Amino acid sequence: MKTVYIVVGSVAVLFIVAQFFIHRSSTNIEMYPYTVADVVEGIEIRNYKARLFTNVSLANQGYKQNASKGFSKLGGYIFGANARNEKIAMTSPVSMSLGDQPSMGFMVPQAIKKDALPKPNQPEITFKQEPEKSMAVITFSGWASDATIKEHKEALIAVLKANGIKHSNQFYCFGYNPPYDLFFRKNEIAVEL
Repeated sequence: MKTVYIVVGSVAVLFIVAQFFIHRSSTNIEMYPYTVADVVEGIEIRNYKARLFTNVSLANQGYKQNASKGFSKLGGYIFGANARNEKIAMTSPVSMSLGDQPSMGFMVPQAIKKDALPKPNQPEITFKQEPEKSMAVITFSGWASDATIKEHKEALIAVLKANGIKHSNQFYCFGYNPPYDLFFRKNEIAVEL
């Protein structure tokens, strides 16, 4: 019985160490650049730089299904399912626009210009230049779901309303972690101001 405890304990320690290294590797990738202009009741008002995104439109089928379909298509493209079988570095966060016509976007690494990108194998993948913009952002941990997105979106709206900060109705869910990062998950709900 003692051997079983030692084996289980060793596996648990290895799992925790692996999670730590997975988290560290996922934080060492290029991020969507911004500066924080203000903090209001825990909500950050951020100014984002202009960036190019690969983008795919999604059906309005809920967060989990949309995230799976969007990531499958865009992940395939950056992992080599393109005209040149070329891999493109992953960036963070994965952006999902929320609303009646959701879409998912991966930021293109800054060093790659649009005309240098390989042609996608899937015609529904497009490239979208996002301009500089200001957004209000609320951060939460754990797994994003329709329920957690709704909860944090409502909290974000309440703080903005209470402080007289006007916003558009363009909301996003930003996800920062790969699916196998179990302990250090970070998500954000953002709205354009």
